[in-house]
Amino acid sequence: MQRDLSELENRLWDAADELRANSRLKASEYGTPVLGLIFLRFADTKFTAAHARIEAKASKRRKVGPSDYQAERVIFLPDRARFGYLLGLPESADLGKAVNEAMRLIEEQNPELAGVLPHTYTSIENSTIASLLRHINSFTKDLEGDAFGLIYEYFLAKFALAEGQGAGEFFTPCRSFG
Repeated sequence: MQRDLSELENRLWDAADELRANSRLKASEYGTPVLGLIFLRFADTKFTAAHARIEAKASKRRKVGPSDYQAERVIFLPDRARFGYLLGLPESADLGKAVNEAMRLIEEQNPELAGVLPHTYTSIENSTIASLLRHINSFTKDLEGDAFGLIYEYFLAKFALAEGQGAGEFFTPCRSFG
């Protein structure tokens, strides 16, 4: 599992870095949107796994809603905030606007996430967003809980390292000779 996860992390990073290189974004501008899409993929996987079980609790008298998902530690995802919905949009659609809307809808239905999710996707070209969605989807099809967490941590570390190396600012404290 560890070797497979390392290989997957490297493949995802190579794909993200290649897409960044082909966009007009700096590494410091690219990390947050990529992490946001990885988060959305993870949230969608958990939502999908819990959906049938939670919806089975509904009846004519009792509607199921966001609080039922949250009670089971699942982020509620409206239809237009689902990863599959975004993945299915044509590349000619305004993907940046659609992803920003998805993040807004998630925050609206899950107040504990208000102000946390990225809303910068309109600054990214449609082709880049479409590629990111496809790459993240294809590389994470069979992942579950801990693997997503490990990939998220890996990307956080890689983006921090890339940002640190590419920032171009260095500070060397003054030495006093005395």
